[in-house]
Formats: sequence, structure tokens, C-alpha cells
Amino acid sequence: MTQSITIKASTTKINDLKKYYQPHLGKTPPYAIFSAKIPGVTITAYQSGKVLFQGTNAEAEAKRWDQSAAPKEKSTVSSSTKSNALPKDFENWSIIGSDEVGNGSYLGPLVVCAAYATTEQLPLLKELGVKDSKMLNDVSIRKIAADLKLFLPYQQLIVKPEKYNQIQPVYNAVRMKVALHNQAIHLLQEKIKPAKPQGILIDQFTTEKNYRNYLKSEDHPVTDPLFFVTKGEQYHLAVAAASIISRATFLDELDRASKEVGFTIPSGAGVKSDQAAAKLLKQGGMPLLEKHAKLHFSNTEKAKKIAKR
Repeated sequence: MTQSITIKASTTKINDLKKYYQPHLGKTPPYAIFSAKIPGVTITAYQSGKVLFQGTNAEAEAKRWDQSAAPKEKSTVSSSTKSNALPKDFENWSIIGSDEVGNGSYLGPLVVCAAYATTEQLPLLKELGVKDSKMLNDVSIRKIAADLKLFLPYQQLIVKPEKYNQIQPVYNAVRMKVALHNQAIHLLQEKIKPAKPQGILIDQFTTEKNYRNYLKSEDHPVTDPLFFVTKGEQYHLAVAAASIISRATFLDELDRASKEVGFTIPSGAGVKSDQAAAKLLKQGGMPLLEKHAKLHFSNTEKAKKIAKR
């Protein structure tokens, strides 16, 4: 069984490790000091002072350097969100994860991103702090996203409100997201060829049956090996990475729009969004609002009322 064990090490100890594994050194991954591979174990020392031992003999090898070393406990989700839809050890697979940001925000774009994370990259994603984007602040999201873009294959699609409003009367929100997720996954598959992911995990926003029905009308339908689970960020870091990248892009788009109109364009669909939309109406009427808002939201009527006051 593959184990993953991390120990903390001083600079001196890391230098000792590097000398010890010198004959087995390989390509150094980002944010690492060295990486070595011996039978049954890959050893990677990171700039943070953490040393990861990964493989079937990880525990024995880690104990050479730290007697207290023990296998890391697998991260788990609460029983209320536990999914039986995923195969055993799925969190360690090499997969494409897909997620979107902005669907519930009245102002700003809809951003869909698919990201490919291999088994070998998962320790680095953890090292960079990749996790559910809802648990990260905006500063961390932007920093981690910038780091991920340096090495992680991804494909994102940005649908700005103006385009969204043109599509929405023809494509309902679910069908639009199916089309976007499928396109992002298809384009990413083309990018990573000849690599083939073991699975594709979509942060579930509709039933699998519904998703697959909408796929039938797409030009390049990706039908297998698809998995669906809500709160997908908790089940694989590829989904969490996709969420972080798309969230950072969404924030950048809000900042760009704010500079363009001269006041803050907020996320969400609350009172602040109603007030910002009313300002847009006063500044440029419906043409300006259409450029920044998803008009089918009920916020549009609320903004109109505020703008008349």
C-alpha cells in the first residue's frame, strides 16, 4: 500500500539527506530542494523544511531520519458529505478536476476551469496550500493560483456577463455549465496528450443523468471516465486547484470592472450587488448593466427600483 509520510527537517539535516541520496537524485520539482527515487520510495525535500517520503516503503525510510515518523492520516470528509460514488484511493489518482466560480454572483463573469494533477504532483499541491477555495482568503487564492499556473496543466473559460446574457435565453444555466465544463475538459485533454487521466471529477451541479443528456448536443462530448460529487474540492486536489485558479480569475475580472466604472463591483447577489447595479444604471443605463450583470437574476428588478429613488 502506498504511504505518504512527512517529517520536518533543519537545513543541516536536509543537506545530509541530499548527500545520502546523491546517487538517486532526479529532476527537482518546483519549490523543492531535491527529489530522489529509490526502490519503493520517492523522497522530496521542500524549501519549507518538510521532507516527503512517498511509496510502499515510505515509513521504514522516513524512520531512518525521524523515529517518530508515521503514515499521514488521510484527509476525510464528514459522514454527511461522504460519497460512495468514487473508487477506493481516488484521492491519489491522476485526474482532471473541473469546477466553476461566479455562477451565483449577480455581477462579474462565470469562470469554468479544468486542471490536471498527477499522483506525483499531489504532494506539491498540498505543500502550496491547495484546498477548498472557500477556506482561503483572496490574497492566498491569488498567490496559490499564480504558483499553480507555473506548472499545472489547466484550461479555463471565461464567460463575461455580456456574452452570458446573449447565451442565457437559449441555454439555461445548467446546460450552459455542462457545455463549458465539457469544453474545458476536452481542450485540456488535447493539451496533455498523450497523457490519459485515470478519471475526471466534476464538482456536481446537476444529476449525472441530466449532465449526460445535455452532453448529447455537444460537438466533443467527454463521456468517460466521468465522476460526479458535490464539494468535489474535498475529494481531490485537482478540483481544489481548478477552483482556486477560476476564483483568482473571477477576482481579477471584478477588479478590472471596478477600475472601469470607478467604484467597487462586489461578488455575490446581496444588497451590495443591488446597490452597485443601481449605480451602473444611473451611470450608463441598461447597456452598462448588461456589460457587468447577469440580467436574469432577480437583482435586476431590485436595482431598477433603487435607481429610481
